[in-house]
Amino acid sequence: MKRLVILGGGESGVGTALLGKEKGYNVFLSDIGKIKEKYKEVLIHNAIEWEENQHTESKILTADVVMKSPGIPDKVAIVQKLIANNVSVVSEIEFASQFTKAKIIGVTGSNGKTTTTMLTHHILKNGELNVAMGGNIGDSFAKQVARGNYEYFVLELSSFQLDGIKNFKPHIAIITNITPDHLDRYDYKFENYVASKFRIAMNQTKDDYLLYDADDEVICNYLKEHQIQSTLLPFSLTKKLEQGAYLEDNNIKITIDNNQIIMPTASLALEGKHNIKNAMAASTVAHLLKIRKHTIRECLENFQGAEHRLEQVLRINKVEYINDSKATNVNATYFALESMDAPTVWIVGGEDKGNDYNQLFPFVNEKVKAIICLGIDNAKLMDAFGNMVDIIIETQFMSEAVKIAYKIAEAGDNVLLSPACASFDLFENYEDRGRQFKEAVRKL
Repeated sequence: MKRLVILGGGESGVGTALLGKEKGYNVFLSDIGKIKEKYKEVLIHNAIEWEENQHTESKILTADVVMKSPGIPDKVAIVQKLIANNVSVVSEIEFASQFTKAKIIGVTGSNGKTTTTMLTHHILKNGELNVAMGGNIGDSFAKQVARGNYEYFVLELSSFQLDGIKNFKPHIAIITNITPDHLDRYDYKFENYVASKFRIAMNQTKDDYLLYDADDEVICNYLKEHQIQSTLLPFSLTKKLEQGAYLEDNNIKITIDNNQIIMPTASLALEGKHNIKNAMAASTVAHLLKIRKHTIRECLENFQGAEHRLEQVLRINKVEYINDSKATNVNATYFALESMDAPTVWIVGGEDKGNDYNQLFPFVNEKVKAIICLGIDNAKLMDAFGNMVDIIIETQFMSEAVKIAYKIAEAGDNVLLSPACASFDLFENYEDRGRQFKEAVRKL
């Protein structure tokens, strides 16, 4: 009986434990921290051995295969020991993919991947395909492989998940864009992070597809320098493309093997240029999988979008409150500020990941009337933006940030939470930060 050891007792860890048990492995799950009650219940109910607040080496080093949760860096001592002992250390995506015959659509990128994943799933589901969504979003991929019998999966994939693959191969891969993020995990070398994203295509053949943003220089340069086997389908807002998707006269035009479909952008439910790209990627997948044009168009018109991503919360005294807590890096906030069409009170800050704020200066000058810094250490923000706006205020409480915004904002303005930073200094995660914002707005 093969021994599967799982490091990390979160969604992906517990999902892998269920799948491993079902496939006849001897399973042991170990978490250096506390395991949430809801996950403990699942482990106990399924008679899976587990431990928390420690890693017992004698139980871990006997593994035939180890699934490491994406949050654990390779540098950790126990992982280094496993590698030294030639134990195979893989991600949940790698482990689970060997047990499904489903066609996989994999979505990665620094920004836009959640929206693109959800929108793709929305269209395929409405096109009556037997499809599930997983990866970095919702129920884990492994749990869904264990519990369901799907013909298609749309998976949101982080670079950390891709770092742990060996044979994983999506039939359709999407790279939405690549901008500096998580560099602390990649020796502060941007090229390492870029290579990590491109692992999504490393096992693809010419019968598979790679969809990518042809306006993204980083992606285009990588493709020039590296041989990719897959059939390339670019999408662009500025170039006219023979194959792939492009924008012309407010229409998205998608061409695959001389078969073209046209979608008007005027009726897109999601606003902003970046969402036209997300719509292009999702529609191209749907077109590849032969979903009817009418279905694609309807889905683009009625799609609601992801929570905490430019989510319109409330309108109070003609002021629009917008929750973009999911903007955990500068590039995401760039898209948010770009899509503001009214004077904006901007709530920003948190745990800085080596951010460079220069690219935001034009939008701040043009659209932002006041800045509220919400973080433990706001010095870098104060330095960057202090001279650009008349009002810049610091706080460490969401309720206070929202009250200050309420006082400053006038009829016709926007109040935008788009932090450009991680949330861990003051909040549990970006969802917690977004929910606190919405709660504070509702209490106004």
